[in-house]
Amino acid sequence: MSNTCRICGHPLFPTPLLVQHDMPAAAQGLPTADGLAADCGVSLALHQCAGCGLVQLTNAPVPYWRDVIRAAGTSPEMRGFRLAQFGTWLDTHRLTGRKVLEVGCGGGEYLALLAECGADAFGIEHKSESVQACRAAGLRVEEAFLDGPETQLADGPFDGFAILNFLEHIPDAHRTLQGIAANLSDGATGLVEVPNFDMIVQQGLFAEFIPDHLYYFTRETLTGLLERNGFEVLDCRPEWHDYVLSATVRKRCPLDLTPLAACQATLKASFDAFLDRFGAGRVAIWGAGHQALALISLMGIAPRIRCVLDSAPFKQGRFTPATHLPIVAPERLSDDEAGNVEAVIVLAASYSDEVARILRERHGNRFSVAVLRDNRLETVIDGAAQ
Repeated sequence: MSNTCRICGHPLFPTPLLVQHDMPAAAQGLPTADGLAADCGVSLALHQCAGCGLVQLTNAPVPYWRDVIRAAGTSPEMRGFRLAQFGTWLDTHRLTGRKVLEVGCGGGEYLALLAECGADAFGIEHKSESVQACRAAGLRVEEAFLDGPETQLADGPFDGFAILNFLEHIPDAHRTLQGIAANLSDGATGLVEVPNFDMIVQQGLFAEFIPDHLYYFTRETLTGLLERNGFEVLDCRPEWHDYVLSATVRKRCPLDLTPLAACQATLKASFDAFLDRFGAGRVAIWGAGHQALALISLMGIAPRIRCVLDSAPFKQGRFTPATHLPIVAPERLSDDEAGNVEAVIVLAASYSDEVARILRERHGNRFSVAVLRDNRLETVIDGAAQ
């Protein structure tokens, strides 16, 4: 028995939430009359991760965990529910006619419904007999298992996916989710469904625990698992008489930070316009904080700056990193050594307006003063922004 979370590796709370004795050892492979003598019950120990909060069994996975059989797939009521659900999902996310993967498709019950609803449906299944049954029914299924992102499927990438009441069986569920994400196109959406542990607790369903289900997901822990392994959660709600948590997800894509480049270009033009009014070495900068130091470099203005002023004694007498401008006390503005300074650019973040007031109080209108505000330099004259 491990004392760490299978998913995040954080320690489990030492005291189990629940222990049940003499429980059925598996939900599949029921014993025959000849096997009754060898059949015996097992104990289930339900623990919670102290880190991510996920509730989980510490029992070993059942031997057939990759080969789950879904009896519910044959229910007429379930068929009607899935047709409506799949149809709405495909329509909402413009997946009609596009490639959709079902992970752990079993005998193809749901895969056939996805195709019936208009998806270009593909499946992945580990159990050979189930794969053969799918192919005999005309379904396209690859015999494999998504152990992680290194597993590449022959028909990928896919525009959508579904993994339905299977994730809770998989010991390395996070790795399988990473494998799914690695086989999706950018912006792909998916359906992820697991038993609803919130409902189990609320309704006191103490008989819902089985060795086959390693994990018991709440809305919070399911969302957390998905978000840490490649997906944005668009929606997560109870379905199917509240027995199931159904999450609609989208593959996470990198942020687009190109607008920052436009901001940089805009600010560079503002700096240049201000500095062009003065000769080289006639402008000082007030502020040696991290943003000011970065701006001196990013704006390419160091050759035009005489010095950097900062009131922190531990910075004075040193130089700006990368650009090597001297950092001096603000009082040096009155010295001949700092002389010929005609303008001061204030880059003091939230203290900038205060610094501008200090400059006016100490030096009147001797210097032109500009303050960084709203991604541009504002020249301040007599306390009024121009």
